[in-house]
Amino acid sequence: MATICYNKRMLPSDYTPRPAVLKWLLDSDPSIRWQVMRDLTDASPTAIATERSRVATEGWGAQLLARQSPSGKWGGRKENAGLLITFYGAVVLMDLGLDPASKQARKMVSRVEKLRFKWHSNRAFFDGEVEPCINGRILALGAYFKEPNDALAKQLLSEQLQDGGWNCEAPKSCRSSFHTTICVLEGLLAYERAGRKSVAITTARKKAEEYLLKRRLFRSQRTGEIIEKRWLRFSYPPFWHYDVLRGLDYFRSAGDKPDPRVSEAMDVVRKRCHQNGRWPLNHLHPEWIPLKMETAVASASRWNTLRALRVLRWGAESC
Repeated sequence: MATICYNKRMLPSDYTPRPAVLKWLLDSDPSIRWQVMRDLTDASPTAIATERSRVATEGWGAQLLARQSPSGKWGGRKENAGLLITFYGAVVLMDLGLDPASKQARKMVSRVEKLRFKWHSNRAFFDGEVEPCINGRILALGAYFKEPNDALAKQLLSEQLQDGGWNCEAPKSCRSSFHTTICVLEGLLAYERAGRKSVAITTARKKAEEYLLKRRLFRSQRTGEIIEKRWLRFSYPPFWHYDVLRGLDYFRSAGDKPDPRVSEAMDVVRKRCHQNGRWPLNHLHPEWIPLKMETAVASASRWNTLRALRVLRWGAESC
């Protein structure tokens, strides 16, 4: 990817947190703290690891782990609802940074891996089901908590559409979905990082990235119009939903320098910042997990502030 450099006079306000904002971010849940230390400070690897280890025993991570039933599920009386809530719960634990080697994580995984998608040939949980948006994240879960699932990765590669992305409505629809594509991209990246990097995986991922970049992460390639205005508003957890901040955070995580085509998306992130240097929680998605984190819409969000600042820092430091 080509490098994009932003107005250097704006760099300090672009990504350097004000002391009060940094203090506010650090005065929070361990899942926020360790990522702030990693992405926005010069904390030592030892200090970061120590803070990350608290996710299993304190705060949101510990609360969510405690609410898993012995059957492996988090809520939902109906079979499919219970499995989806469990799926989302495991994804949130991954996002929080629960150490996959911790005894708490191993107990959680031992329960989840016994679950099965009865509506899809009784497939085991980590083998995935029929929708690529779910399978992309299950691929990431397996790579993070268990082991890379080669068969699931191969299945996703076979489902990539000609325009570069994926769609849960395929083959009925031959046009890719931003929602599905970002879920699969995150899964393929996690799969690569778990030791399964290959020409086929990298090629598929780059083709899907190009699908997003051609559309500047939120615009129609044909008309240039904004595809969905909700994508300019940020929330956490994202569940299966795409938005501009999630898209940018994926590209940051992938480690490449910013492509010039993300500049407008970066501007969207800047404009969402309030005068106090914090980003608000713009809305909440209807999906549910048995854990309340940030729920006050329009109030300052640590999740959104952390992700926005590290995305802008990635852009600024790549200049």
